[in-house]
Order: sequence, then structure tokens, then C-alpha cells
Amino acid sequence: MNHPTEHPLVRAHLDAVERCTAPLPADRRRELLADLREHVEIALAETDPTDEAAVRHVLDQLGSPRRIADAALAEEGATATALAPEPETARRTNATVLLAVLPLPLLLVPAIGPVLALVTAVVAAVRVGKSAQWTRREKTQAALLLLSPLLLTPFAAGVVSVASSSGLTPAGLLVACALGFCPTLLAAYRLSRSAARLRAAAVAV
Repeated sequence: MNHPTEHPLVRAHLDAVERCTAPLPADRRRELLADLREHVEIALAETDPTDEAAVRHVLDQLGSPRRIADAALAEEGATATALAPEPETARRTNATVLLAVLPLPLLLVPAIGPVLALVTAVVAAVRVGKSAQWTRREKTQAALLLLSPLLLTPFAAGVVSVASSSGLTPAGLLVACALGFCPTLLAAYRLSRSAARLRAAAVAV
């Protein structure tokens, strides 16, 4: 981690600013985040980017995410009441992440395993889409990963069938399904990490 903006504290701070400035036009929000990243890079250019004390000092000088958002919204004439909502409860987030993880073990259920796995992945994608704590980009990425088994599983089945001398056996089908549903684990990991950063930033605000 050599780049200052890759420090967990900086990412959490910028993520919180992005959520709090959700009412801003997308171009203005991108411009604001770019300015903040540049400020952090310049401020930490002469220090060790892994020095947590130095990073906290820079972020303290920058101001809390809520304060930055208030100033930006005031400039644009937006109301403070339009700020992004607080993070979800850990219980609700954990339920969504669990649904994203379940498809792989559900594949082991005889006969209806793949159907159950797909339904669970779709439910997880719907929950992510309805959540207010993840950004639009995070929701899009998660949805693509959660729904990717629709394309990846048939492709993996074709590869396994060609690679096997006996065609697509039940065991081969299970392997293909497991390969196709692997991205759901990545979705769960990314969602969990993002939610944890948001909760940490909310505490810092």
C-alpha cells in the first residue's frame, strides 16, 4: 500500500463523503472526490503513507465527511435533509452477505440444489439493490457477480463436458456449477468489506 489514497482510513473517509453527497450531481460529486484525493496525496507526499497518525492528522484537517458534504450541498443549494442515510444495521447487512454466500453450499442439495442456489443469488442481488448503504457502482458490481452464474455455469458445463471423455456426468455438472457460482463469494466479500468501512466512517463522523 504505497499510494496515500489506498490507506483504509482514507478510503473509508472518501466513501463516507461519496454517500453523504449522494444528492449532488454525479459530475460535481466526482470533482469533489478528485479534489479530496489530490489534497490527501499532496498532504501525505512527504510522509510515510502507512503512518496512521499522519493520515488521521490530514483527515482531521480535511474535516469530517458530514462537514464536507454539508459545505458541498450548501454550495449547490441542496438541503442537508437530503443527505444519504446512515449505514444499515450489522444484522441486516450480515443477512444479505449470508444470502450471497449460500449459493455454493446449496449446490450440494440433491436435484434442486442449482435452482435453490440461483434463487438465493437473485434474492441477494435484490436486497443489495434496495439497500441505501452501498453506492450505485457497488450495487452494479455486486449484481453482476451475483447473477454471473446464469452465464458462467453453462459455459463451465460446456468446458467440463469437452474436457471429459464421458461427457457431462453428474459430478462434472456439480463442478461446473461450483465454478459458475464462485463469483458470488467475491460479491459477499466486497459487500462485507464496504459495509465495514462505512460503519467505521460513520463512527468517525
